[in-house]
Amino acid sequence: MNVAPKKALGQHFLVDENILGVIERLSELRPTDVVLEVGPGLGILTRRLAERAQLVHSIELDRSLEPELRAVLDAYSNVRLLWGDALRLAIDELEPAPSKLVANLPYNVATPLVVESLEHAPSLQRWCVMVQREVADRFFAEPRTKAYGAVSVLVQLSAQKVGFHPVSPSVFRPQPRVDSALVAFERAVVAPISDVRPVVEAAFAHRRKTAGNSIALSGLASRAEVETALASMGHGGNARAEELEPREFVQLAELLA
Repeated sequence: MNVAPKKALGQHFLVDENILGVIERLSELRPTDVVLEVGPGLGILTRRLAERAQLVHSIELDRSLEPELRAVLDAYSNVRLLWGDALRLAIDELEPAPSKLVANLPYNVATPLVVESLEHAPSLQRWCVMVQREVADRFFAEPRTKAYGAVSVLVQLSAQKVGFHPVSPSVFRPQPRVDSALVAFERAVVAPISDVRPVVEAAFAHRRKTAGNSIALSGLASRAEVETALASMGHGGNARAEELEPREFVQLAELLA
């Protein structure tokens, strides 16, 4: 490997090809798939995707990886390398539109990228992403647990988990100091998260405060308005955000609208 991973970009390059079979299985790759990949790194996963799918849109921020990626991927006419920040690119404007996101996501953008893709890339129907184990656990955490937070609510209002696989640090270079996991989920919309997201993020912004106080600090509603809405839902005025089920946030947003 001739490229040094950049800590500032959260880079941990996938180097063990044994994990590729698991990714292929969890993503249910088909010859007709158009796949979105974010953070191709050294192109090991990109190559496998190109061999199994119709087309791969691969987004990379780090331009210094171009020589390495070109050397690996120039043989594949069905890979489109896009240079830039995946959080700023208009994923919903890609043609042909991707139906699956399959990626070893850079650690520092994994959570916002998943939420943004759920909200703003309606063509995506299945995700298979490699993330920190802690992040993977948050996606489908239960209410009233430490891992449950805003991302849990937003993901669970948009998708259902269909697969999970723990991943050892040894498959990466450099080896991260934390465990990772592959998590697969499919779109299953309970409610459009665009309508709910401001309330969810405001409620969890100050975890030690009650939901009423936390939302009031955001300016979305007064504490009294939030407490009245919660009371109508059967919750006391001191209820915290982590006590509410994902579907209850939909109700809360409607009452505060």
